Amino acid sequence: MAPSHPATHSAITLHINGEKYSLAVDHRTTLLDALRERLDLTGSKKGCDQGQCGACTVLVDGRRTVSCLQLAVAAEGREITTVEGLADGERLHPVQQAFLDLDGYQCGYCTPGQICSAVAVIEEHAAGWPSAATGDVRPEAGPPPLTAEEIRERMSGNLCRCGAYVSIVRAVARAAAEQSTTEAAA
Repeated sequence: MAPSHPATHSAITLHINGEKYSLAVDHRTTLLDALRERLDLTGSKKGCDQGQCGACTVLVDGRRTVSCLQLAVAAEGREITTVEGLADGERLHPVQQAFLDLDGYQCGYCTPGQICSAVAVIEEHAAGWPSAATGDVRPEAGPPPLTAEEIRERMSGNLCRCGAYVSIVRAVARAAAEQSTTEAAA
C-alpha cells in the first residue's frame, strides 16, 4: 500500500477590501503572491521578500502585516485591507490624501506599504498602545503625544529607499490630527 501524502493545495476564500475571493492555492503561497499574482491587487509591492522593508504591508483584521511572510491559507476568514481598499470611492483615505498633499512619496514603490502602516499606527496610538519611544507607558498616562519621534519609531518597519521620511512623518502627523479632530466633533 502506497503511503498517503497530505494535500499540497487548498481552496480558500479571502475577504479583501470588502469582497470575497475564492481560489485554490499551494500551501506555500504567500498572501502577497496571492494578492499580486492571483487577484491582480498590485498595490502591495514585493520589496525584500523577507519581511524587512515593509513595502508589502497590508492590514489583516486591522493590524499591520507584512504580506510576504503571511501564508494565504492562514489569512482565510480574516479581513484583509490593501491600499486599494482604503479610499471611499473617489475620496481618498485621509492618510492617502496627506501623503499626496505633503509629498510623502518619491518613487512611490514603498508608498502603499507606508500608507497601510500609517493607518494602523494612527489606530494603535489612539488606542493607547505605547512604542519604544513612549516615555510613560503606564495605562493611566493615556496615549503619548504623537510627536515626530513617536511616528518615526512606530513607522520604523517601513523603509523608503528615496529617503522621503521627513514628508512621511508630516503626512502621518497631519492625518492623525485630522482623525482626532473628526472623532472629537462626532
